[in-house]
Amino acid sequence: MDTALHILSWVLLAGGGFFCVVGAIGIIRMPDAFTRLHAASVIDTLGVGMIITGLMVESGLTLTTARLGIILLLVFFTSPVAGHAIARSMRHRNVEPVLSEDRTSGGK
Repeated sequence: MDTALHILSWVLLAGGGFFCVVGAIGIIRMPDAFTRLHAASVIDTLGVGMIITGLMVESGLTLTTARLGIILLLVFFTSPVAGHAIARSMRHRNVEPVLSEDRTSGGK
């Protein structure tokens, strides 16, 4: 049972690391602020969520698990709110997303 928990923990940690790397590449490669914001939200929800869950599995039933659970809940509740607020502020400042027809036809 102990080996299974270690394997599950490492799978979650490796998966979270993978999503963090993919999200970081997405932040660099995406064409506009809205799609970059989406890539950053992937890092928050999937990457950090899987890493913290893997740490919770690895630590067992301790006070550390409770603290990690509070951090996980904090990230899951604040990250979407922050992303939504940033997207609304971009729309308020008239930042327009890059559409596929804009890129193929040479822009506006």
